[in-house]
Amino acid sequence: MFTIEHEFDATVVTLIDDAAAHRQEDVTINAFEDCVTVSQFDPRLNAVHTITLSLAQLRDLGAALDLPEGAYQLGPAKA
Repeated sequence: MFTIEHEFDATVVTLIDDAAAHRQEDVTINAFEDCVTVSQFDPRLNAVHTITLSLAQLRDLGAALDLPEGAYQLGPAKA
């Protein structure tokens, strides 16, 4: 399950781990104009961990999901 909310400066997607055998904490993705952040609460440390991806890194991640094992370099993004 997931939710989508449009806020003033970002689109926020929350991924909820439905009825998994070993349920993980929700993942929140904030899509800003120039980057994307991915956050998840860590109950062991009682803290939220956040990583920030540039739009180029996000594009590479999307491409990587459909490619076999190997090293790749994508060309410039097309407008």
